[in-house]
Amino acid sequence: MLRCLRADLHIHTCLSPCGDLTMSPYRIVTRAREMKLDIIGICDHNSAENVQATKNASSDKNIKILAGMEVTTAEEVHIIALFDETREVLDLQKQVYEHLPPVENNEALFGPQIIVNELDEVEGYNKRLLITATSITLKELVAEIHNLGGLAVASHIDRETYGIIGQLGFIPDDLELDALEISPRISRSEALARFPEINKFPLISASDAHHLEDIGKAPTSFLLEAPTIHEIEKALTNRDGRKVLLQ
Repeated sequence: MLRCLRADLHIHTCLSPCGDLTMSPYRIVTRAREMKLDIIGICDHNSAENVQATKNASSDKNIKILAGMEVTTAEEVHIIALFDETREVLDLQKQVYEHLPPVENNEALFGPQIIVNELDEVEGYNKRLLITATSITLKELVAEIHNLGGLAVASHIDRETYGIIGQLGFIPDDLELDALEISPRISRSEALARFPEINKFPLISASDAHHLEDIGKAPTSFLLEAPTIHEIEKALTNRDGRKVLLQ
């Protein structure tokens, strides 16, 4: 039976140095339920160390947590990787860490990168410089996301910085993206008018939340049988009755 499920597939935790300190797993899940979301994606910058804690925090909240990461490619383009399981995103994380520059984070300049548990207790700090580009190319990253069974979505394509069109000026024809994300600042019709070339891609909207009050700001509704990557992939390709319903 198909159901309409509301999703915000791009949320940062306090692990992202630009994320607010209140963006902890329990608070995120609580806010997501307040916003009547059924699915959220945890997508910190170049790391996934708070994904499992958020899954644990959601165990009694009737909400699906997708295991994600927002990777910065060698071209300085942000790509969201989304998976069902934590182990899948941690496999990607291992590769991302190998392609980060060997530089420590400067907390005074960029902010702390906090690792927490499902009770919002601090368990440590990620010392890597996460808010930087990896040496993984766009094509390599998308291929590896698919190899691990995930979805590859180009982040906030309407933004000049770190958006694929803003960085490259175009979307490569041979880049097998599953979808493009538009930010809360623009509607689907405005995006299509501004960037007509995106018409051939599935579009989603998401909050890119770095603060609790932004969670659920630009949800996408999906017609799905279950809140899984496979079902979302069907909706993105408009198969078997599954559909994307932008708000």
